[in-house]
Amino acid sequence: MSTRTVHTFCRYCLASCGIEVTVDGNTVTKISADKQNPHTWRDFCAKGRTANQLVEHPRRILEPMRRVGDTYVEATWDEAIADIATRMNAAIDVGGPDAVGAYYGNPAGFSSSNIIFFNGWLDAIGTHSRYSVGSVDQNAMHVVASAMYGSMLMAPVSDIDNCDYFLLVGTNPAVSAWNWLETVPGGWKRALERRRQGAKIVVVDPLRTETVEKADVHLALRPGQDWALLLAMVKVVLDEGLEHKEDCADLATGIGELRTLVAQADLDDLASRCDLPRADIEQVARDFATASRAMVVTRTGVSMHLAGTIAEWLGHVLNVITGRMDRPGGRRFEPGYVDAIGLSGRIKARPHHSRLRGREMVAGAHALSELPDEITTPGPGQIRAMVINCGNPVVSGPDGRKLDEAFAQLDLLVAIDFVQRESHRHAHWLLPAVHWLERDDLLAFTSNMHDEPYLQFGPKAVEPPPGARQEWRIFTDLAIAMRKPLFNARGVNTFIRASRRIARTTRKPLLEFGPHWIDRLVLATGRKFNGRRIKWRDVMAHPHGWVLGPREFGHFRAALRTADKKVHAAPPEFVERARELLAEPHPVAPERYPFQLAGRRSRHAMNSWLNELPGLHPSGKRNEVVIHPDDAAALGVGDGDRVRVFSPVGEIELPATISKQPRHGVVVVDHGWGSRIFDPRGGATAESFGANRNLLVDGGPVDPLSQTSALSSSYVGVERVGRLRPEAPLT
Repeated sequence: MSTRTVHTFCRYCLASCGIEVTVDGNTVTKISADKQNPHTWRDFCAKGRTANQLVEHPRRILEPMRRVGDTYVEATWDEAIADIATRMNAAIDVGGPDAVGAYYGNPAGFSSSNIIFFNGWLDAIGTHSRYSVGSVDQNAMHVVASAMYGSMLMAPVSDIDNCDYFLLVGTNPAVSAWNWLETVPGGWKRALERRRQGAKIVVVDPLRTETVEKADVHLALRPGQDWALLLAMVKVVLDEGLEHKEDCADLATGIGELRTLVAQADLDDLASRCDLPRADIEQVARDFATASRAMVVTRTGVSMHLAGTIAEWLGHVLNVITGRMDRPGGRRFEPGYVDAIGLSGRIKARPHHSRLRGREMVAGAHALSELPDEITTPGPGQIRAMVINCGNPVVSGPDGRKLDEAFAQLDLLVAIDFVQRESHRHAHWLLPAVHWLERDDLLAFTSNMHDEPYLQFGPKAVEPPPGARQEWRIFTDLAIAMRKPLFNARGVNTFIRASRRIARTTRKPLLEFGPHWIDRLVLATGRKFNGRRIKWRDVMAHPHGWVLGPREFGHFRAALRTADKKVHAAPPEFVERARELLAEPHPVAPERYPFQLAGRRSRHAMNSWLNELPGLHPSGKRNEVVIHPDDAAALGVGDGDRVRVFSPVGEIELPATISKQPRHGVVVVDHGWGSRIFDPRGGATAESFGANRNLLVDGGPVDPLSQTSALSSSYVGVERVGRLRPEAPLT
């Protein structure tokens, strides 16, 4: 066997860290940071270092598997595609196109081909029953970007290296790195360097996180009330004349509406809502507004509650009215080399309201919380067949027990993944996916979310198992078998079949239509650098990645997709929702449920699909409930005790850790645990790690603008069960 080195990039998150993969034959022996990468390797973490453990997972699905009774048997791809196509067409014949539903998770979003072909297949069917992970944690950003900037993909990036004042709301970059819908490689280290040079860091978070430990100011507000804090800051800025006059007059519209809104708000009331001293809020607002270079950064902690869209909006408003957009030390727009905003604007999605709730799609999908009822409620458009594309919605979303029960009632459930997870336990077909170590990807459609113009082609490091298939091919084959034109484009299926025949006849695989065609088209139509288009050979000449040019300002206004080319600082629906929140009574814990349930970031966890890997959790594979010492004393709970955490919709048991990390009245349970990993090939007992905290979250109430559930602010009760036995299963 020969040893070789492959330089590629990690595809677990937007950071896209450059990695160096050592391969012996077709086995990965080591993954390390590619320190020759000029842009991304500085946030390299254990998730990328242990990526081969998922490739080599002992329970990995290696061939299509069909459910027969309570067991699974291996089948051929021809059998799988034919059966799935027949049953989906039957569902459509009875209930129309919307009878076929689909959900995709985070892994699908970090493939350059998956989502393109997935949506191409959904468009071929004509279904509106589309669901995604966006309604779990990021819809608020898309809703705000659409309303303020004219495009849901308009994600300003941070100019960390010139910032003097960081206001970080609902984020823990010391653990999660500086990325969400933007990525700044080594961002936290760069922020700390600025602090050593005199910059100030202010963190808004109910928890005393790792980021707080390095901050100058910590505002430990009540969960779900960050909107009140940010509205109070906007009020101070406008009432005291601290706004940036030029930007308020020339860059933005709606400043008058904002003044009217804040005139209706009372600072003492807002301070009471977020449980912070008014003087502290006023001081931070003044310091932020008068800092020479500053930025507000909002993240998932802001988005995952019932007022998340308003909080996200007000964070952007603060940046706009204090002159932080498109200026050094603030937020800017990076055009990248692919005009993703322009491309998305050419796709005219048909508006659609959900069958039962009448809600519009957000970012091309309906809310995950609506899915159970759409499956179980009879009538035209009832979902009878479902595809889960690289996701685990029973664990990722709210009230997973209700969704699990709904999945059990489907006529057809198809799961595309590496292993059989909690959400797949009722699946009729298990289809084996290809890991990113086993496929090529061009870092393309997220290029405007990086903090500098950057390009990289990520070649595969090893060959996939013979029975696994890339998702794009699965969706293409399904469209052809169902006799539905991929991308809803007449003649495209005939063209694809012809390209396959030519590729086979000539023995030239690249002649078959696939993602590599799209990669080359992207380059051919992308942005010019140094006066010319990028050629494929240029990309291949930079195996470690390629920084295409310096960071530039001045692109923000040109990127706006509003009709008047201005920032809409006061969208009417946001102003109205803010008024509704002001009219609501102050938050009071319900009887029996005195604690608010918060989450936190772990550097060694990745949502709901990597926690089973031993390399990520050397100190133990479970989550815990973290309780403030004063609350623990009142409950009679000690460190290590087993406790029951309960809500009106569910309960879980797990060990307690006593810590001052959460504020009084808040308990923390990490997201992404509690998913069983089944063994469809061997039939061994399912493995389970930790407890699913989202079983405690009611999927009914949602943010009316983003349709996100209260995943970070629900109320729960806690009671001691007993001492934790080391051998006790954590299920």
